[in-house]
This record gives sequence, structure tokens and C-alpha cells, in this order.
Amino acid sequence: MSKDLLKMKTKPNKPNGNGLSSSGWEMRPGGMLVQQRSSDSYQSSITVPTIKVKVKYGSSYHEVKISSQATFGELKKMLAGQTGLHPEDQKIFYKEKERDSRGFLDVAGLKDGSKLVLIEDEISREKRFVESRRNAKMENASKEITAIRLDIDKLAKHVANVEMDIYGGKKVTETLILSLIELLMTQLIKLDGITADGDLKLQRRMQVKRVQKYIETLDMLKIRNSALGNHNDKVQMHHKNGIFTGQMPKSMYYNQEQRKRVSFADQRNPGPVVVTTKWETF
Repeated sequence: MSKDLLKMKTKPNKPNGNGLSSSGWEMRPGGMLVQQRSSDSYQSSITVPTIKVKVKYGSSYHEVKISSQATFGELKKMLAGQTGLHPEDQKIFYKEKERDSRGFLDVAGLKDGSKLVLIEDEISREKRFVESRRNAKMENASKEITAIRLDIDKLAKHVANVEMDIYGGKKVTETLILSLIELLMTQLIKLDGITADGDLKLQRRMQVKRVQKYIETLDMLKIRNSALGNHNDKVQMHHKNGIFTGQMPKSMYYNQEQRKRVSFADQRNPGPVVVTTKWETF
């Protein structure tokens, strides 16, 4: 090893004002002598220059002060306030070449006083307009489905009440059942008129199935309700505390015992006997 290299190894590294040693070399733990790197404090002390660029849009010019290390996308955002163009609707050209939004100004060679050309991207504007209209339609469809769902929830409560009355042996007016069916059909027509995609389409289909189920339930209740008009020789379900027990009321047991006594009297006295049975309605 030469004497000059030994001197460089033994010579102490005294940092200068820039954070580098006076020799510019540093000794690694393994004994390797390498060139000293810049310290973080030195790198952070370097200021990024701000440049002023001139952008032509139509017949007007716009001057923008921006960091030289900014991207063209950041430049588009700054131009949006001055030109009124959405950043996605902008095309920026520098030296007759369109620049990508992810590209950096300094890498593209922009300097203070550089000139650029801005034009409107009509295709992008049209796509964004169509997308915004689609989003607005989906938002309206979501609100309509939500409103219909709330109406169906209210009608479902009425259907449950009618079902409880009929299975409890209480006859309801047929107009009530028909009006509920008509209201549910109205909701079904509303759902059919909604155009939806994706998750909203599934939500609409779910509400359609609900309405169809309630209508089928009312159709069966209508048949059962009409049969409640004839109480003779029919066992009614006894509704107690909201639970159907399936047992006959005490009045029915009384009527059966009464029939037995009448039959026994007929055997003892074959003469004409007339018995009137009065059924209680629950």
C-alpha cells in the first residue's frame, strides 16, 4: 500500500460547512475506504427552485408559479382554477409532445419561462359527462328503492295484522284485503319502472320478491276469510296472548255437551224437539 493512501486512512475526517469531511472519504467498519456520502441534513437544506411557466389556452395566456419538481398532474390542478377546465379534461403539450400527468416538470426539461400549450380533451369530457349522468341516475334509483322499501314495510305490518285476525277466527272485510293487494301491486309497478345495475339491481329484486310474497299471502287469506262465514261444524283456532294454541274454546265444549243431551232426550222421548245452537265468534 502506498504512503499516500496510508496518509488518507490516518488523516482525520473533519466535516466542513456542507456536512462533508475535508478529504471526502470515510472508513467503513470492515476497513474499506469509500467516498463519503452527503448527510441527510445537507440534502434537506437544498431548496427546490420555483419556476414560472407560461401556458397558452385558446387565445389567452396563463402564468403559473410551480415547483420544478412538480408533476404535470399538479400543474393541471392549478390550471383548473384559472381556465375552468377539469384536470381530467386537460391535455398539456410541451415541445409539441403531450405530457403524461404522472411526469415531472424538471425531467421533461421545463425551466423558468418555459411555454406550454393547453387544449381541452373533448373525449374525456364526454366520458366524464356520461359517467356523471349515470351516477346521478343510480343515486336517484337508490333513493326510490329506499322509499318503496319503507312503504312495503308499512304494508307488511297491515298484512300481519290481517293474518293474525283471520287465523284467530275473526272475519275481516274483503275490501281491506283487496285494498292491500292493490297497494302492493302499485309498489310492484314502481319497482318495475326503476333501472338499476349491480347492487341496486339486487336490492330491487329483493323488494319485488317481498311484494310477491305478501300478495300470495293475502290471496290465501282471502280464501280463508271467506270460509269464516260458515261456522257450523268448524273448529276455530283459539288465540290467546298472541299464540295460537289449536284448542277449542270452552263454548264449543258446551255446545257439544248440549248436543249429547239433546240426542239422549230424543232417544227417551221420540217426539219432535227443536234445538237452536248459537256459536260464539272470536
